[in-house]
Amino acid sequence: MKERELTCIGCPLGCALTVTMDGDQVLKVEGQSCKRGEAYGRKECTHPTRIVTSTVAVKGGSMARVSVKTKTDISKDKIFSCMEAIRGIEVQAPVHIGDVILKNVAGTQTDLIATKNVL
Repeated sequence: MKERELTCIGCPLGCALTVTMDGDQVLKVEGQSCKRGEAYGRKECTHPTRIVTSTVAVKGGSMARVSVKTKTDISKDKIFSCMEAIRGIEVQAPVHIGDVILKNVAGTQTDLIATKNVL
């Protein structure tokens, strides 16, 4: 058996989690103060995901770049593919919060969306 020490990011408390595993199987999660902690510990040890944030160039806007993020979390092993897909994108102003900048970014089944208005 193996133990992993994690800091939970499921809520603002930041609980210190201990996840006990047997191979790829989670046996128990300890140290959480809420239900989200257990779910986070299990997911982080079996299928870690992240929201990717970045910026893309804006042509003809009040600002040169607009902040973007993936609409949902993606598998951690797809982050570099996602960033490669984002590199070199240039959008035309105006850009509004929630606009889809790139559909199905890097085959992740999630869209890249704008998180700021650039007029």
